[in-house]
Amino acid sequence: MNLDRRLLREMDSARGPLIATIGLGALAGLLLVAQAYGLSRAISRVFMSGQDLAGVAPLLAALAIIAVGRALALGGSELAAHALANRVKRALRERLLAHLAALGPAYARGERSGELANTAVEGIEALHAYLGEYIPQLVLAALVPLTMLTVVFPLDLLSGIVLLLTAPMIPLLMILIGKAANRQSRRQWTQLSRMSAHFLDALQGLPTLKIFGQSRAQIAVIAAISDRFRDATMSVLRIAFLSALVLEMLATISTAIIAVEIGLRLLYARMDFADALFILILAPEYYLPLRMLGTRFHAGVAGVTAAGRIFAVLETPVPGCAPVSLAPAPATVLTAPFDIRFEDVRVVYSEGERPALDGISLHLPPGQTIGLVGPSGAGKSTLAGLLLRFVMPTAGRITANGGDLCAAPAEVWRAHVAWVPQRPTLFDATIADNIRLGHPDASDVEVVRAAQGAGAEAFIAALPDGYETRIGERGARLSGGQAQRIALARAFLKDAPVIVLDEATANLDPETEAALLEAMRALLRGRTALVIAHRLRTVREADQIVVLAGGRIVQTGTHASLREQPGLYRRLLAALGDGV
Repeated sequence: MNLDRRLLREMDSARGPLIATIGLGALAGLLLVAQAYGLSRAISRVFMSGQDLAGVAPLLAALAIIAVGRALALGGSELAAHALANRVKRALRERLLAHLAALGPAYARGERSGELANTAVEGIEALHAYLGEYIPQLVLAALVPLTMLTVVFPLDLLSGIVLLLTAPMIPLLMILIGKAANRQSRRQWTQLSRMSAHFLDALQGLPTLKIFGQSRAQIAVIAAISDRFRDATMSVLRIAFLSALVLEMLATISTAIIAVEIGLRLLYARMDFADALFILILAPEYYLPLRMLGTRFHAGVAGVTAAGRIFAVLETPVPGCAPVSLAPAPATVLTAPFDIRFEDVRVVYSEGERPALDGISLHLPPGQTIGLVGPSGAGKSTLAGLLLRFVMPTAGRITANGGDLCAAPAEVWRAHVAWVPQRPTLFDATIADNIRLGHPDASDVEVVRAAQGAGAEAFIAALPDGYETRIGERGARLSGGQAQRIALARAFLKDAPVIVLDEATANLDPETEAALLEAMRALLRGRTALVIAHRLRTVREADQIVVLAGGRIVQTGTHASLREQPGLYRRLLAALGDGV
């Protein structure tokens, strides 16, 4: 019920289409009653009173108008229902994508991208039947039968009582079957999410699987997951078909009871033929909204199951400021150049775990480059995430120009920061479009200038379509060095005063790395920069090098001073073979 209430709240933004759907559906129900009444009177006049065609022509003309009006009302109700579902889905999808963006990479790294994609696409699409069919039908299943009862009771008390007593059997059966349907639908959705996640992971990792001769082994794994999904789907369909059969049987038996009791009274001349025919025509239509409710419940139950995961993501709290930091940020916080300080910062991802960062105090002076080195798991990426506002400190604070950085809006602060990660995100679009991600409104001249700054102009010019060349998903048609140059070009185009380079030269050959380092020197000149390095030659020219281990700063100094000191930095130099 809590989930249903949350979905109903989402429909507040689409009250117009909802009212139109229900209103037109109710109008179609009223016209149905009028149609049944006119039809019963026309038949009675012909067969019981012996009237000819001319005698019932006005009634037949009225019936034709009513039939057209009912068809228009039903069509309008269906169109409004689709508009209702589309509007709510669009709003929900925009909220979900915006929330995922606000949660940032720190959240996404803990999830399977295939499962999140399935939730954002198929999960929200699965809500269409629930929003556009089940919810309106739920109201109509109450309104239309009640309208018919108000007409039937004055005409025939016994038929009204039979209709009133038999109708609740259908919702009662739906509740009983619904429990099993929900359970099986949850199982089906879980299997679909797992299959989507595993299939995407297998596709993305196919080159690695082929290298190690494991690509064919995935065929059996995917087949097993597909079989489980098929079994779950068949279980849902089995319940849906069984419930449809039982609902039809209940409606048919109830209609038969009405027909028998009316027939017996007609036989003994205790009921008027026209009234009896009117009620008999109405009886199947009386149960139709309830039967449709059962059918649409099964169509919408997958959407409700998917909604559970959607709202779980939406209710995940976005990393935010501690209560003590909620004061508005001073104007100087967002005014370049930036003097950034980490003051006794501590980050714990899960309660009870070892802190990712513990007591970090660090100064990033304006216009200087700070190198960050250390073994895997030392906390380097967490520290970069703090500067990018993807992660929030558990304790301590980060200041910019003396003001608490946490008090500045995250999206405003990120406009002043350019980030070049180890594996840049590239899209199946043109090279120019991928570079423009750093500045969507940039002109062609600015894009070319940024590519030249990153040293990407030569390889782009050699491509058949130049800057209009599509590079494939994740830059599939580019080498690692070319992809990094595109990421650097984004940073050049953004022209931000703060730069974060997160192992931007990792996994590159020495020649490509040397060329990229030359481009990076031009990018970092005059900017406040944090450079995370795996290969230590990347940070040799940094104004200061900070060595992390176990979430703590263990050494600081220049390359020249640190290589002379016994400690972790010198051991890393020796282990990585970066020389002296």
